[in-house]
Amino acid sequence: MILSTEHYVALSAVIFALGAIGFLQRRNVLVQLMSIEVMLNAVNLALVTFNRTRPDTHTGQVFAFFIIAAEAAEVAVGLAIVLSLFRLRRTVRSDEADLLKH
Repeated sequence: MILSTEHYVALSAVIFALGAIGFLQRRNVLVQLMSIEVMLNAVNLALVTFNRTRPDTHTGQVFAFFIIAAEAAEVAVGLAIVLSLFRLRRTVRSDEADLLKH
């Protein structure tokens, strides 16, 4: 069985939807950060899939590498914010993050 572009795009959409649901349903900041990572990986899958339709260019793969670099920066900044939230409030719930603006 050969998988077509539609199969990969559908898988990417399902993965993105799961990440969005995880981000919207959870209040734990760490789980929300992981959900954002899942959504960005779904975008990477779609970019690489569309790159397969035109094998002479590598545009999709280049964009995927840029997204991976942005993900690494997002994790570094996000974890720094989570650590400061935990040190101040002893919790990582996003409901309590508005208490940081003193």
